[in-house]
Amino acid sequence: MAGKELRHTDVVKNVSETPTSAEAAPGRPVGVPSVPPSGERDTRARVARLILEHGPITASTLGERMGLTPAAIRRHLDALVTEGMIEVRRDRRPAHRGRGRPAKWFAITDAGRSAFVHAYDDLATSALRFLAERAGEQAVAEFARRQIADLERRYHPVVQGAPPQQRVRRLAEALSADGYAAAAGKAPQQNGGEQLCQHHCPVAHVAAEFPQLCEAETEAFSRLLGTPVQRLATIAHGDGVCTTHVSSRSLCEAARADVQNTSDEETGGSSL
Repeated sequence: MAGKELRHTDVVKNVSETPTSAEAAPGRPVGVPSVPPSGERDTRARVARLILEHGPITASTLGERMGLTPAAIRRHLDALVTEGMIEVRRDRRPAHRGRGRPAKWFAITDAGRSAFVHAYDDLATSALRFLAERAGEQAVAEFARRQIADLERRYHPVVQGAPPQQRVRRLAEALSADGYAAAAGKAPQQNGGEQLCQHHCPVAHVAAEFPQLCEAETEAFSRLLGTPVQRLATIAHGDGVCTTHVSSRSLCEAARADVQNTSDEETGGSSL
């Protein structure tokens, strides 16, 4: 029996005695289910990842890259929009559209981006658990120190190049440039000193189980500032802010040490 052609909202479907999958990409065997429930989730995650990595992106481009029909990609996009993982943007620039409606572009939302961040956190936590089981807690501590070493190398010329009284502020500025939302200010304690406050921690979920990450960071701050520091609070432990205290005495001692080192260098240079 010949198929009957139906037209509705610009979508053409062929109705015949043998059912076909509306979502099957070209080449899918007739009668085979398109995607099982678990496969649906995997495909949807792949769609979201492509949007994260290449978005904003159009539905047609996504369909081409994933080998999905327009109907299939639209269903996944609609679901992701409903879940708040992605959002629709319309390109109204004349150069990028014809006579019809403005093109739809799909972009990842903050919630969608956070979902991927938490997924990476889970992977990192699992990897550190494996490392601790196989090589011990000391191996985790060594890993943490190695991870923070790059940050310390980048910050060293910025922080050490400033006078001791300005180093906490310079460190806060460097951290903020890397997304830590840091600030420096006077400490509220009677002993005075300064506090370094970090309002964001990209590894907070991992550090909650592996405090070695926080300990390595604190050690790096001490070396960068040239004086002992004390970690008072961490986001990983449930505090609202990561707070590091630097006593005024330590800053003064660091300043005197700098003056002494400069004097020694000048004396040594003049004796040559």
